[in-house]
Amino acid sequence: MSSKRAGSREWIGLAVLALPTLLMSLDQSVLFLALPPLAETLRPSGTQTLWIMDVYGFMMAGFLVTMGTLGDRIGRRRLLMIGAVVVGVTSLLAAYSTSAEMLIVSRALLGIAAATLMPSTLALISNMFQDPGQRGRAIALWAGCFMAGTALGPVIGGVLLEFFWWGSVFLLGVPVMLVLLVTAPFLLPEYRDPAAGRLDLFSVALSLAAVLPFVYGLKEITRYGWQPLPILIALAGLAVGAVFVARQRGLAHPVLDVRLFRSPAFTASLLISTLIMVAVSGSYLFVTGFLQMVEGLSPAQAGLWMVPSAIASIVSAQLAPTLAKRFSMGIVIGAGLAITAAGYVMIAFAGPVGGLPLLVTGFVVSFFGTGPIGALGTHLVVSSAPPEQGGSAASLQETSGHLGVAVGIAALGSLGAAVYREKVVIPAGASFEAARDNLEGALALAGRLPAEVLAAARAAYTSGLNTVAVVCAVFAAAAALVAIAALRRVGAGGVAREKERPLEPSAAVRRGSAG
Repeated sequence: MSSKRAGSREWIGLAVLALPTLLMSLDQSVLFLALPPLAETLRPSGTQTLWIMDVYGFMMAGFLVTMGTLGDRIGRRRLLMIGAVVVGVTSLLAAYSTSAEMLIVSRALLGIAAATLMPSTLALISNMFQDPGQRGRAIALWAGCFMAGTALGPVIGGVLLEFFWWGSVFLLGVPVMLVLLVTAPFLLPEYRDPAAGRLDLFSVALSLAAVLPFVYGLKEITRYGWQPLPILIALAGLAVGAVFVARQRGLAHPVLDVRLFRSPAFTASLLISTLIMVAVSGSYLFVTGFLQMVEGLSPAQAGLWMVPSAIASIVSAQLAPTLAKRFSMGIVIGAGLAITAAGYVMIAFAGPVGGLPLLVTGFVVSFFGTGPIGALGTHLVVSSAPPEQGGSAASLQETSGHLGVAVGIAALGSLGAAVYREKVVIPAGASFEAARDNLEGALALAGRLPAEVLAAARAAYTSGLNTVAVVCAVFAAAAALVAIAALRRVGAGGVAREKERPLEPSAAVRRGSAG
């Protein structure tokens, strides 16, 4: 059966949908660069610094499923525009925060608001591009826009930080959201599921009570070890998650149709996305820190050094749909992730002195390998769901990615910090305590610390980076094995050539209209 092919309006609409995609990746990448000047002004503690970095991802992960389902019910374009307004307002709050606590709250609100954007974006692409080939190309371009934001973020953010205060990086969201609000009504069609039914608020509460405690407990475990309280909190989140899944199975109009996970390609793509985003976010955190605090580069200079890696991922994402016509998606994605693992192995050997060329080369190689999963993995997820459930499927894709980012920053950030504290040797005295915790503290005391002690602190930070890179290589290799094993029979159209097929649209419609 042939699918309706998209015309010029749909492709122009795709350009509009690229705006929130660019913004979300810009927001995350510029914050890495803004962290050092932000720390000088707001003086956050080590714990507050981690919360500033990862509360955005945690809150987005917690609300994505709800927002994806809400878009299916009230309309994806409508939710996109509501989200644009809220993102603009919360961006202003973050930019003009006067304390670490205010910034954490602003970032949390921004994460909730951003959760309205990404599922709507992907779901609209799924509806606008019904032809499998066109949809694959459109999603590859969408993924390229996300990676372009990663490339532009350090450059734009670096320039802003050269001439303005740290809060200026958050103001990027205001003009982007204004453009979206003006153009969306004219270029984007509206889509909703007419048989979606009423939103089950108890399920919404259960989803939040599952995701947030689990992630918080994991965050505390990685920071303080296997202490009883964080273990209990994480287990409580898992227990609530089991209740949530059980409730969805019995609802005529579930918040999340768990039958989507019956598709091996769908489930494998989500797992791979989570694993690789843990590695990407954790390594990104330490690489940007290395450029600024070990190499001594300015934010703008550090941003320019990050551009080649993002360009490499954009190129590979655009090549992926073409390669998938000749080879299975499992081979294309698996080979890419094997390349990613090799890049992280290179970073593991970068030294504190003269290590910049090897570090940048390794990061370019690792990012080149992530392009196929960004394009093809997303295509697999959205193609596994019928159009009526596009928001739910897209929300799961985004949840896996942002959960991976949050866990990567928390877990690998804590790991690198632990290696630093173990390796660093700082003179005795209460006045030097800040230098024992992290390299930022040591650089703040640069005027009082001997040169050899500062060199040792930089070497300790590099050891943390090397250790994190080894863990990232293991994650990437594991993801490659999953891709080859689970996606080896999946063709270019995102259709599994297996007896067990993704949920058919007719079955989903029957389920949505039951009762």
